[in-house]
Amino acid sequence: MKTQIRHERPDDYRIVEEVTRDAFWNLYFPGCDEHVCIGKLRQSRDFLPELTFVMEGDGKILGSIFYSRSKIICADRLEIPTVTFGPVSIHPDYHRQGLGRKLITHSIEEARKQGHRAIIIMGYPYHYEPYGFKGGKRYGISMPDGKYYAGLQALPLYDGALDGINGFVLFSEAFEVSPEETEEYDRAFPFKEKRVQPSQKEFEIASTLIDES
Repeated sequence: MKTQIRHERPDDYRIVEEVTRDAFWNLYFPGCDEHVCIGKLRQSRDFLPELTFVMEGDGKILGSIFYSRSKIICADRLEIPTVTFGPVSIHPDYHRQGLGRKLITHSIEEARKQGHRAIIIMGYPYHYEPYGFKGGKRYGISMPDGKYYAGLQALPLYDGALDGINGFVLFSEAFEVSPEETEEYDRAFPFKEKRVQPSQKEFEIASTLIDES
């Protein structure tokens, strides 16, 4: 299948949120809030539209990747600017075809070209190690509580970009979505049944794992 990656446009907003909702529904908890995060990100000063892309194929939008500003707060309160991607979504009908990899790889190269220092994300290590991500602990980067969670992953975009860093990462507040916000936002979308499934327990466990390496 021939695909095209391009920047998101305003007329894409609704379908992008629908695809994202379909991709994450019941994955991490009953329902999802990733489509709500997207709506909040677009209104946030942390949003990076120049690094936000959609993938088209079969005459429709198949997925998207969003970028936002993040930063590392060092022990001396020095702030190191970084970027973060997420949510990343591919419609469930097109999973396991390498489309997510194409989207992520394209965005990483664009972030590098634009001169960004590093990408920091939260996610399953086995998903992101193939792109060169390493645990934040390797670079002296923790979460604000001082813990080095296994899911905290960092990718320097040039040699030495994260050398000598010792601090914690702060992500955009747009990722902080309340159940009430999600319920209100979700009213504009078609009904989908919320279910409990095994992937939710897996995520609950993975999100608390500490990097012991």
